[in-house]
Amino acid sequence: MRIDLHTHSTASDGTDTPGELVRNAAAAGLDVVALTDHDTTRGYAEALAALPEGLTLVTGAELSCRIDGISMHMLAYLFDPAEPALLAERELVRDDRVPRARGMVAKLNELGVPVTWEQVARIAGEGSVGRPHVATALVELGVVPTVSDAFTPEWLADGGRAYVEKHETDPFEAIRLVKGAGGVTVFAHPAAGKRGRTVPEAAIAELAAAGLDGIEVDHMDHDEPTRARLRGLARELGLLVTGSSDYHGSRKTCALGEYTTDPEVYGEITRRATGAFPVPGTGGF
Repeated sequence: MRIDLHTHSTASDGTDTPGELVRNAAAAGLDVVALTDHDTTRGYAEALAALPEGLTLVTGAELSCRIDGISMHMLAYLFDPAEPALLAERELVRDDRVPRARGMVAKLNELGVPVTWEQVARIAGEGSVGRPHVATALVELGVVPTVSDAFTPEWLADGGRAYVEKHETDPFEAIRLVKGAGGVTVFAHPAAGKRGRTVPEAAIAELAAAGLDGIEVDHMDHDEPTRARLRGLARELGLLVTGSSDYHGSRKTCALGEYTTDPEVYGEITRRATGAFPVPGTGGF
């Protein structure tokens, strides 16, 4: 089985619609794909309606969190999307995205970059607006060559010249909320240093003690020594190890299925979940 547990659609900051994403996942030879848009579940219905035969969909989300001033992302799988407490927190985070993006546009204008809110809103479309949309605007204007090049201290990285903070969930609270909604939690790309400061291993140990289920190890932002270190940490803390593409369509260079999750780990995730269950495709449209 080929299992990719971290992808994004136009419901947040990917460039494939949810329907296109599942069709592309099937074409890429995946057996299982997780839809994990940022702080939203709005892509579920379209993805489920389009789900091709032979592909199983895992519903999820990537939650924006912050610990000790460090931004981090928590992958949540197979939770009940209608559970009130987690839904309220997701909406709180999502609602803060627009004023935050407007703030980044204002800072870029102060730096002499002629980006506009209308441009960013056009790029975001119906998705949850975020830094990748502002980064895409910088690419369109020729300020940087790629989206990744916008995530530097010069521009949009944590603490960068045009960075603006937003509401982010305490990760201990995120674990509690996801567990309360019957879901499973995995710390996304925990050692992606080029994105900014990373969470210390001591804090990851505290999260594990609080119920964190796993860490995403095989990821494009982790080199081989980093992956080896994280696997050792996972063994020490009793955490599951996942791998995934973090696919964003044409917004990033990673391909669907570029990194995958072991079927035994996937099986353990599905066993732990009680809020929702993987959905096998029956043909879609």
